[in-house]
Amino acid sequence: MRACLPLLVGGLLFPLAASAQPAPEQRAGYEIYAAGVPVAVLKTGFALGPSDYRIDLSFHTTGLVGWLYGGRQQSNVEGEWRGDRPAPRRFAGEGMWGGRARQTLIDYIAGQPLVRSLLPPNDEEREPVPAALQANSMDALSAIAMLIRRVARTNRCEGQATTFDGRRAMDLVARTVGEEVLPPSTRSVFTGRALRCDFEGRLLAGFLRDADQPELRRPRHGSAWLAQITPGVPPIPVRIEFETRWFGIATMYLTEAGSGPVRGASAR
Repeated sequence: MRACLPLLVGGLLFPLAASAQPAPEQRAGYEIYAAGVPVAVLKTGFALGPSDYRIDLSFHTTGLVGWLYGGRQQSNVEGEWRGDRPAPRRFAGEGMWGGRARQTLIDYIAGQPLVRSLLPPNDEEREPVPAALQANSMDALSAIAMLIRRVARTNRCEGQATTFDGRRAMDLVARTVGEEVLPPSTRSVFTGRALRCDFEGRLLAGFLRDADQPELRRPRHGSAWLAQITPGVPPIPVRIEFETRWFGIATMYLTEAGSGPVRGASAR
């Protein structure tokens, strides 16, 4: 499940002056299902201003998946807008997967990622990512911000980003499909019209050593539906479908949304 996070948040695929007003803070919660059963919970908080942005995300496995392969992840990013693209300043993530602690801290200097901390060291499990693929990349949460901002401004999804999380580089591409009506579901608090964005994620570098590289290189596809939940705030993902390596197609349903402090929720 951990390896699906870059694609998952890719499916969610947005400059504050000192005198600018703070951006409205929003929060949303999701439950992820695969093969008809719940496998994970995700909560996010975000503030998207005219010149700055911040996103916090918390994720943990549940049910049988949580029992067999328990894991949790908390990540956050803050950055600014440069034209139509996000420019992250700092990305941080920490989690526990397979009983092993993991940590990432990346600062961005003149737009280039500088990995301050990476535990465990990357050379233990993955091939290195070439510097050329790291250059001018962004983290996956910034890619989320870019899509939400684009949809809010244009009602279109088209976009491309190279993401780098300290271990892997991915190419993410999104395109507009059009408005669709999501029917009522007991799994979600949302029903109604939403803009569908299809996306593709492709691993470029940072392959697991001794893994099936042709399978890892295969593009993963998904769809995200975005809708405005509260007047005056940007649209957010209300449902996402995405490919996984283990369960086939997984679906993420919106279970809560509202205003409030930007903070990730701890795993329960």
